[in-house]
Amino acid sequence: MTHAIERPDWMTEDLLIFEDAVAKFTEKELLPHGAKWEADGQVPREVWRKAGAAGLLCASMPEEYGGGGGSFAHEAVLIDVFGKKGVTGFGASLHNAIVAPYIYHYGTEAQRKRWLPRLATGDLVGAIAMTEPGTGSDLQSIKTTARKDGDGYVLNGSKTFITNGGTANLIIVVAKTDPAAGAKGTSLMVVETDEAPGFRRGRILDKVGLHGQDTSELFFEDVRLTEDNLLGGAEGRGFFSLMEQLPSERLQIALQGVAMMERAIEETVKYTRERKAFGKAVMDFQNTQFVLADAKAKAVVARVFCNWAVGQLIQGKLDAFTASMAKLWVSDEQVKIVDECLQLHGGYGYMNEYPIAQMYRDARVQKIYGGTNEIMKVLIARAL
Repeated sequence: MTHAIERPDWMTEDLLIFEDAVAKFTEKELLPHGAKWEADGQVPREVWRKAGAAGLLCASMPEEYGGGGGSFAHEAVLIDVFGKKGVTGFGASLHNAIVAPYIYHYGTEAQRKRWLPRLATGDLVGAIAMTEPGTGSDLQSIKTTARKDGDGYVLNGSKTFITNGGTANLIIVVAKTDPAAGAKGTSLMVVETDEAPGFRRGRILDKVGLHGQDTSELFFEDVRLTEDNLLGGAEGRGFFSLMEQLPSERLQIALQGVAMMERAIEETVKYTRERKAFGKAVMDFQNTQFVLADAKAKAVVARVFCNWAVGQLIQGKLDAFTASMAKLWVSDEQVKIVDECLQLHGGYGYMNEYPIAQMYRDARVQKIYGGTNEIMKVLIARAL
């Protein structure tokens, strides 16, 4: 596709080198196994260690904690490469850009040194357990509790829709340490599952898409934790921490959407140039041209907006209002564009062997997770 968008200011030479490294790792270690991982419902643990050895994990964390010393721009690059190449099962972006930053920003120095280096090597795989069967996007209504008991806590509750849930052995659990205090009674408990009697995993959930992603149910039944497992060492900071990090999570969803938009358009342009109907290429029909022109225009707007938002986040300026707009608009347009691109494939678009079919399945959840798009509209309206 011609007329490439100018590289944003934050895309340095170092990031171009990182982009190349991510692409090579993806081609060698991820893409050849994608079909098997989709069938299995998860990515093997050894792949995480290979990613750690290749420098793909915690690239945005400081070097003193085993990271790459980069910034969120490194995570944006990784998300982009994965999206354009069709990697959907490997939950490294959540591990890198959600779990690790919680520990870095809100953990004590001892907690950073305890967990971040092992997240960087892939010895620990991270997950964050917010959603419960009855709460959805309403984080203030969670029922999971971490009850003070002597010099530690007893954790009880259940979580669902947890990305990396089938593999993760370090899980940040949103729990009530003071159920009577509402949002101010919410804390973040860090559970190393390999040493947590009473923790168990439920099934890997059978989803519409993202079949290689081990989205799971988790159960905590009288799991005993020490005071050192309370993130930051102080109760009641959990809800504030969640709200502060949600703009980053929502921008990540938007970045995933942009990459898929661009891939869908590229695949469809290629297909419609090669496919013949009524004696000419499908691309030669005006309807095809108009649909793809509209999709391309929206994808360029989304890319420019998200590139700008990444720059804002790196500078600490991205607010929840703007991140919600990015998540809302990009995911809505992503789903529409992928649907239109599938239509231009005709019957072949409905066949799973074609990339557009997988994109169609995988795109739909973008309007749901990270807060539904209806919640995004509420948040945006509050700021008007």
